Amino acid sequence: MKQCLIVDDSRVIRKVSRHIVETLGLAVDECADGAEALAACNDNMPDVILLDWNMPVMSGIEFLHLLRSQPGGDTPKVIFCTTENDVAHIREAIDAGADEYVMKPFDFDTLQIKMQLVGCA
Repeated sequence: MKQCLIVDDSRVIRKVSRHIVETLGLAVDECADGAEALAACNDNMPDVILLDWNMPVMSGIEFLHLLRSQPGGDTPKVIFCTTENDVAHIREAIDAGADEYVMKPFDFDTLQIKMQLVGCA
């Protein structure tokens, strides 16, 4: 079973995302910030990461830079799920190694399509 890590400081977003991802047949772990997520990836590298941008402790973009520089950190598919919707943020995310980008709020169909695009649904 494929593993998904949801990284978002909002418990509500994590809950909604978990429901969608589990419906798609993936196992789910959750983290509230990038530092927690980095530790989780060191323990068990997921297949796909749903990543928020704006979080306390360590932002999504900081996490992504650190993840991609680690051994095996190039493996997970990363989908940014954020309210940051300007071209500069999207370009920065893709340049840092994000595979897809989805705007909040998102629905089941939108997230399912993004998961299919990265080969995880």
